[in-house]
Amino acid sequence: MNPPSHPIVLCVDDFALHPLIDQAVLQLASKGRISATSCMSTAPRWRTAAHDLKPLRPHLAVGLHFNLTESHGGLYHALTLKQAIAQAYLGRWRAAQWQAVWREQLDAFEAAMGTAPDFIDGHQHVHQLPGVRQALLAEITARYAAHERPWLRSTVPAGRLWSSSKALIIATLGGYSATRLWRTAHLATNHGFAGVYGFDAPTPAAYRAHMQSWLRQVQPGSLLMCHPAAGVVQGDAIGTQRPKECAYLLSDEFVEDLQRFGRHIHQGGRLPEDNGSPKGGELH
Repeated sequence: MNPPSHPIVLCVDDFALHPLIDQAVLQLASKGRISATSCMSTAPRWRTAAHDLKPLRPHLAVGLHFNLTESHGGLYHALTLKQAIAQAYLGRWRAAQWQAVWREQLDAFEAAMGTAPDFIDGHQHVHQLPGVRQALLAEITARYAAHERPWLRSTVPAGRLWSSSKALIIATLGGYSATRLWRTAHLATNHGFAGVYGFDAPTPAAYRAHMQSWLRQVQPGSLLMCHPAAGVVQGDAIGTQRPKECAYLLSDEFVEDLQRFGRHIHQGGRLPEDNGSPKGGELH
């Protein structure tokens, strides 16, 4: 007998970064294999690509993938991740500067989609950095009524996934502090985060092994990120890994693994109702 099934949020990052990523999102969404996609509103093709997402709502949650490190222009010149972290931790930018970048990217999202994002996260998790996270809080509380506010990605690891050094580094660089800040302000966040690895799985089967370890740990209300594409994305740091993720997520093996571990893919713009479960994503 299969265990009781619990909802998890499976989110594809980087929509609008490349047509092959967008193709994977549309294919996976049409099959009910994903819950959400987070979008780069700074990407040159964003407004065109956004039209393909509209018919998929409300079953597919559509969010803003806040960007500081991809060179798409805007109010800033793209930074390396190390530069973004240094700028944030050294306090080089004033709060008003960070908030202006949030405003620009939210404006671009709303102009294309016609609504606020269902949720907000960050490319390379920059949304959680010092200064950036406070500016996010200031912008969305000023911009949206309480019932309209997007939920926010917490990178606090689900279950025992904090034992992964990369997952722990991501959480320590801002995940724990940002999650405390946002929950204190009564903003919704996922409870538990998964999907972190070295983007080094040589085959879809090897990626499956990672997924199985994540599915063991996630709980109701947890979020699992992924980065599929319908083919190799040339010039992208993880471009050769993306089609391996896509192949697995489209496979029968993925469905079998969900059933085996008692999980199902949540559908809808809001987090599952039991996202407050203390079973995963605890703050330490």
